[in-house]
Amino acid sequence: MGRIDRQPSSRRAQWGSERTRTPLDTVHRTPSEMKIIWGRVAIIVTIAAWVGYLVFTVVPRILSGEGVLATLEAILYGLVVTFLSFSALMYLVARSGAFGRFRDHARIPRGELDRHFAHRAGSGMTVLVPSYAEETSVIRKTMWSAALQEYPDLRVVLLLDDPPTPADPAVRARLEETRGIAAEIATALEMPRARFAENLFALEHRWILGPDPVVDAEALEHLVADYDLASQWLRDMAGTWPHEDHVDTFFIDQVLRELASDLDLTAQALALAAADGDTPTVAHVRDMRRRLVRIFTAELTTFERKQYASLSHEPNKAMNLNSYIGLMGGRYREEHGPGGTLLRPVAGSTSADLIVPNADYLLTLDADSLLLRDYCIRLVYFLEQPGNERVAVTQTPYSSFRGAPTRIERLAGASTDIQHILHQGMTAHGATFWVGANAVIRMEALDDILEIDTVDGFEVRRYVQDRTVIEDTESSIDIADRGWTLANYPERLSYSATPPDFGSLVVQRRRWANGGLLILPKFWRFARSRHRSGRSVSLAEWMLRTNYMASLAWASFGLILMLTLPFDSRLLSPLVVFAALPYFLAQASDLKYCGYRRIDIFRIYGFNLILLPVNLAGVLKSIEQALTGRKIPFARTPKVKDRTATQLLYVAAPWAIIAFSVYTTWWNAQSENWGTAAFAAFNAVTALWATLENIGLRASVADTWLGLTDWMWVDARPKASAAASEAAEVDWREVLYRGYPASGESHRAVASVRDALPAAPPPADAEPATSDEQTPEVVR
Repeated sequence: MGRIDRQPSSRRAQWGSERTRTPLDTVHRTPSEMKIIWGRVAIIVTIAAWVGYLVFTVVPRILSGEGVLATLEAILYGLVVTFLSFSALMYLVARSGAFGRFRDHARIPRGELDRHFAHRAGSGMTVLVPSYAEETSVIRKTMWSAALQEYPDLRVVLLLDDPPTPADPAVRARLEETRGIAAEIATALEMPRARFAENLFALEHRWILGPDPVVDAEALEHLVADYDLASQWLRDMAGTWPHEDHVDTFFIDQVLRELASDLDLTAQALALAAADGDTPTVAHVRDMRRRLVRIFTAELTTFERKQYASLSHEPNKAMNLNSYIGLMGGRYREEHGPGGTLLRPVAGSTSADLIVPNADYLLTLDADSLLLRDYCIRLVYFLEQPGNERVAVTQTPYSSFRGAPTRIERLAGASTDIQHILHQGMTAHGATFWVGANAVIRMEALDDILEIDTVDGFEVRRYVQDRTVIEDTESSIDIADRGWTLANYPERLSYSATPPDFGSLVVQRRRWANGGLLILPKFWRFARSRHRSGRSVSLAEWMLRTNYMASLAWASFGLILMLTLPFDSRLLSPLVVFAALPYFLAQASDLKYCGYRRIDIFRIYGFNLILLPVNLAGVLKSIEQALTGRKIPFARTPKVKDRTATQLLYVAAPWAIIAFSVYTTWWNAQSENWGTAAFAAFNAVTALWATLENIGLRASVADTWLGLTDWMWVDARPKASAAASEAAEVDWREVLYRGYPASGESHRAVASVRDALPAAPPPADAEPATSDEQTPEVVR
């Protein structure tokens, strides 16, 4: 029986979803002194309440002599409170560092950026956009936001990881459209690029051949006209861009129209200068003309590693990036053989089929992320300032698109914007982690962490680790171990999509929860190595990094213990509330700071409750990998227009949490354990609220039914033709390529030809076979 794909219709805006589509300010609002002071007070209160809880509640229970079980219960509850309080404390420490950075940050003026890049020499930047089965409309916006970056010698490469020859006609059509995006953008940019490059050449040619160069009225008038033309070209493009969702709104308003407004402002300033009879300097005019050329000049191309048998086909983003990075700076000849197309390096004087330029910097950009107009020049300017020579990675932790049409996307966006603040604060303490959605990376630093393996006779270069599914986190430790640092740039210059439904969110959060425990020992080895060298890791960095990698594990197990075990209500002291209260108040304040409502703190609490089984599953996968040594498959987050169905476990678990919390409330109320009963009732209400808002009753029923009946369906496989089967079985090219199989090796094409050959004569000392014996089969 063939399986029928059942997909709901496209998403519509839900009741309670976000209405405003205006993004947060690029430059963070300066926090008040009182906000910073109260943040420090919150840290002190959390520590004092935790110490008080241990001294006045846990220790007396241990010393009470009520028995071993009471002592173990007190110790266990004290450990749970300690770990949860530690995570709350790290939140407060990180946000305090972030607000200090926001207060001290001063934006670099436009003129300084122009001067820095006016005569800068270098091999440019390569933007790598890894993509797998993304919607073409999503990729197109991302590629445009990268192509319009104002950066000299910019190369944008779409790393397409889809299967190169899909059987499904719809998938094949989408793939062909995706392959054409780079050429489509390059063609669209050609007209403005050619005009602005020609006008720059004409001006410089006139200045070189004439007397002393001077900015006359004609030169200024032509410059204003070109800026007006560029602005109008962008506005025309914005006016014709398909407007389907809130991400399109962002792209049109913040990428296209904001860049047009920037150019408009320059044109108006130049017109005012002409009206006043004043003119910019020759150098300034040259820089402004070069800026126009840079904005509309980019080399765009597409690369598909799966078309080459000599490159890794491991199904994860890290190896998609590594495959291309490993080719950079080289020239290659294509060899076509039975195993597929191979890339062979060739010398500089030999003709090549593929030439991959090198670059000083790489920009890794997820296919569903967008960059604001001056992302590249501001981050590279930062890297090239004195004192930043050993900064390997800089990034702006991505923010969320506003105007999400679903409640869960809005809530996931709120969590994303809170995480942006925390990542900024981690930089204040030297604990930055590379966040893989976007980052500018020095190629020199990647060369420092390069690992070279040989797989199937081919060299495999690993710059970004793929041992875990959170490749950016482990690579951050590798980079720091080589003496480099990482830094978050304190502005909002990048945005990325958040999962639109519970099913896709499950995939993302399960991946995020998987891998931190595996990386933690590597960080501890790094910390010991630094200590032995006399450059100890600071206590703040040690705590923040440990919390970042392991908090999901201890929080998941801790919350399960608090939800399920019938602890003595005397352990639920008011001091526990005082230890947690600063965290919740601070997070509510941060939600307001990010444009959300303070009441969303209750939504996020319930949201985290129903995600508890998802986080726990990711943690258990890490433990499984540690025990077995087998890598966990990389699961890409679906971001599609239709809803992603949820696995039975993850749709049933929230309702089980609600039911158990209701039962715990009733049972503790009967036993007059009022503290535990109140806690369970609060969990029941918030979990029910989160489940109804973010999963929904109808989706819960549909996904439960689908999970219960899923075993009845099997995927239909296309039948190969007889001719194709015969060709696959007997391929002389494959035989010549593979050679004679060794003992224990098996290959269908080799075996089919070998079996067609005359049987080899038996050994001289073999006994003759009798009539009732069968000739033994050749061992394969």
